[in-house]
Amino acid sequence: MIGVFGGTFDPVHIGHLRVALEIQQVLGLEQVRFIPCAIPPHRAAAQATAAQRAAMLQAAITHQAGFMLDSREVDRAGVSYTVDTLQSLRQEFPQSRLCLMLGLDAFSAFDTWYRYQDVLALAHIVVMQRPGSSLGQLQAHPAVYNLYQQHRADEPQGLRQHRAGLIWLQTVTPLAVSSTLIRKLQAQGQDIRYLVVDPVRAYIHQHKLYC
Repeated sequence: MIGVFGGTFDPVHIGHLRVALEIQQVLGLEQVRFIPCAIPPHRAAAQATAAQRAAMLQAAITHQAGFMLDSREVDRAGVSYTVDTLQSLRQEFPQSRLCLMLGLDAFSAFDTWYRYQDVLALAHIVVMQRPGSSLGQLQAHPAVYNLYQQHRADEPQGLRQHRAGLIWLQTVTPLAVSSTLIRKLQAQGQDIRYLVVDPVRAYIHQHKLYC
């Protein structure tokens, strides 16, 4: 199975890396493909360039087995739509189980995504939630909650038995760190050590990012 972890990664931080590792271990993923978006459809443009964000990702994951940078959205012109990325991956890996990794907040707005109905035909969805959180957040979004009820997996092993179409909720370790916080601290001249891995911190300082 292949994990698909997209985002702006502006910059990548320990929260991204930790949840990816936990999902990799729980589901036994052969790969986790980190896919930085070029033009995000649901948020403001990134501060760092696509090339810089990709370089920071590569620096962050070089020594973790199974983690890899996938630059297909950066290389592709236009807005980075997840369904286009999954179609591209499906062509490249026709027999693999693709597992799209999303935070609970992102999944709550899933019905606003471009061609969201087609996503489950291409991949499973692994929703990462904090300990103690409930489905109440999803119940506030009836279309997404109904979709979850129709497609939920009863156990993670079920993802291996189907090519696509299931939704699995996985509890992950909550880390109170965000790219927004890191950019703010860096702009204030504060040290971001331990919020990002050392190679990413060095890259940010070398290229004077977020100042």
